[in-house]
Amino acid sequence: MANKSLINTKNLHKHISFLKDELYGITSQIRRSSSSIPTNISEGCGRNSDKEFNQFINIALGSASETEYLIFLSRDLNYIPLETFEILEKEINIIKSKIYKLKQILIAPEA
Repeated sequence: MANKSLINTKNLHKHISFLKDELYGITSQIRRSSSSIPTNISEGCGRNSDKEFNQFINIALGSASETEYLIFLSRDLNYIPLETFEILEKEINIIKSKIYKLKQILIAPEA
């Protein structure tokens, strides 16, 4: 899961070089928040229990939501064209959906 998320966040990174003169603003924040998604999933995988893993999944979901907001903000500020926004929005929603499904598996009662 973490590796697939990393592949998807690489695609996000590819599309966010839109602010050449704004290195430490939204561009940097999108890179940090999107990078923390697979980082937290990976760290959670190394924990001792599903409960601990779930905590890191929650953090990854928070980072994904932060990334999503920054994508919307970038669109609203006209930093990215609508076409790029649509690509990024689709990617982040795929990532969030996969993380949410993993979370459901972790919190499901054992049969």
